[in-house]
Amino acid sequence: MWRVWMIFDPRKTLVVQGVFLFGLAVMIHLVLLSTERFNWLEGAPITTSALEQSITTPVATPRNFG
Repeated sequence: MWRVWMIFDPRKTLVVQGVFLFGLAVMIHLVLLSTERFNWLEGAPITTSALEQSITTPVATPRNFG
C-alpha cells in the first residue's frame, strides 16, 4: 500500500476526494429538491385522499341514562 502513496501525493488525493464527495452530495440534494415527493423546502402537496383521511366525522355514541 505504501507504494501507492509513492505514486500519488496524499494531500492532493484527499483534496480531490473531498471535492468530489462534496460535489456528489450537492448534486444528490438538488436532484431530490427538484422532485415533488422529496422536496422538503416546499413540502409535498396534500392529495385529496390524505385530506379525506385527516378529516374525521364525529361518531354518535349512545348515552347511558341508567
